Amino acid sequence: MSANMNPDALNSLPLVENEMPLSRAVSKEYFLSPNFTPKYMNRIIQEGILLIAGAAAILLQIAEPGVGAGVNEHSNFAYRVLDRLRTTMTFVYAITYGTPEEKKTMVGMITQVHSRVSGTLNEGQDKGKPYSALDPALQLWVAATLYATAISLYERIWGMITDEQEHDNIYFEYSILACSLQVPVDMWPPSRQAFWDYFNHKIATLEVTQHARDVCEEIMYLRHAPLYLRIFMPGVRVCTSAFLPERIRWEYGLSSHPKMYKLLEWLIKGLYRPLPIKVRGYPATFYMRDMRRRLASRQKIFEKA
Repeated sequence: MSANMNPDALNSLPLVENEMPLSRAVSKEYFLSPNFTPKYMNRIIQEGILLIAGAAAILLQIAEPGVGAGVNEHSNFAYRVLDRLRTTMTFVYAITYGTPEEKKTMVGMITQVHSRVSGTLNEGQDKGKPYSALDPALQLWVAATLYATAISLYERIWGMITDEQEHDNIYFEYSILACSLQVPVDMWPPSRQAFWDYFNHKIATLEVTQHARDVCEEIMYLRHAPLYLRIFMPGVRVCTSAFLPERIRWEYGLSSHPKMYKLLEWLIKGLYRPLPIKVRGYPATFYMRDMRRRLASRQKIFEKA
């Protein structure tokens, strides 16, 4: 897929045989070059169904106290659900499908917003410790949750990715979610095994604070959101509980509904998979158009974290 992708032509590219496999994270310099095309990552990112894993990703992110405090203290999440969704997806799609100039602009904008998010933890075992949204360790964790939830959901719906080299290429291309910001290339785990070791260690040691539980309550019920969003929340709660590791689900006090989830998964497979990619990929088309419209009219894209 070209960096100058037309969002109306969101189609899977054929994979090139004998292409040099990726063996490390993507550097910011290569990411911003016109030669970088994340066509392996596109296999995952193009699927609009990934949006239903968004709540699980957020709950994993804010289980890291530094991220949770930043969201709780610097973002009125409950009152700007649609805007929060727009800004998150704009960043993800822009750094995947944008031109080099668009990518550079998005990275600069989000870095400026992050520079205003800092403070001191006021609860938990690290109480008194400073946090900053520019901290590479926090950015790495946020990117890790996006990869972990996306690849897990994709394989639930489409089946396991059996080509190991393609799996590696997808993994290393996903590093742009971190290394496009303040995360150094050598901080991205050097293999998928190393990634899951890192991820599982975080899951075993994260401390879900009251800040995180407060945000969880907002996300799971969206009491301030429009009615047309709230009617989907029972299904979102079922899916989110299924996507979260057991320890994290328990820490948040969420119930598990395996039978209901299996029914929802069966419906998604039956109704979503047969759709043409132009329909399945519509969220990318929509948010890329919105980003370009805002850039052309000099509207703000990111205002809050």
